[in-house]
Amino acid sequence: MLKLLFLLLSVSALFGAESVVVPTMNFELGAPNTPEQLVSSLNVLVLLTLLFLAPSMVLVMTTFTRFVIVFGFLRQALGTQQVPPTQLLVMLAMILTFFVMEPVGQKAYDSGIKPYIAEEIGYEEAFAKTTLPFKNFMIRNTREKDLALFFRIRKMQNPSTVADVPLSIIIPAFVISELKTAFEIGFLLFLPFLVIDMVVASILMSMGMMMLPPIMIALPFKILVFVLIDGWSLLIGNLIASIK
Repeated sequence: MLKLLFLLLSVSALFGAESVVVPTMNFELGAPNTPEQLVSSLNVLVLLTLLFLAPSMVLVMTTFTRFVIVFGFLRQALGTQQVPPTQLLVMLAMILTFFVMEPVGQKAYDSGIKPYIAEEIGYEEAFAKTTLPFKNFMIRNTREKDLALFFRIRKMQNPSTVADVPLSIIIPAFVISELKTAFEIGFLLFLPFLVIDMVVASILMSMGMMMLPPIMIALPFKILVFVLIDGWSLLIGNLIASIK
């Protein structure tokens, strides 16, 4: 900020602009005098809270967890160490998450955020309408067993509608469901590459080349098989198809 002010003063002195007004900012802490000031302060607080929690919300309320774990299993199954890089896999998972969640986010915006901005509904109604599409999405992809687990822990009765399910229950149930689904897909990914490793290891042992690491010989074959079957397209297509 000081550098910006110094640059502004230097430019004004250079061009002889005597009428240049340096902007000032005033930060004050105090009790609100009117209800409007309180609402304005609460709006800023809510916005900052949402920005702070946005990365966590992406992790626990979307399909990002499933994508990034499956990609990690794929890299381990191929045995390519750091190829593709972790940053690339995370970015690919983010792009696919945005692709899958875009209709849900658009519906939440149209039903909750947009009318709230237009001052047609209040806080509570806007929050309920905004979270409802995400609740529907998470419940569709959550096993009843996992959902019942947290209701049993809380000693709550079964809800009659989706709106009656609190976020404090549906979010952890959705996360553990996503973890189990990702591990199941990862197990299926490992099987064909494990067969290649076993075949290569058996051939090397039969040839008396026990000192040669099988992973060095199996890696090119695993990459070749993955490329020939168009593995990325096949994997991503089935991952998206598995989302309800």
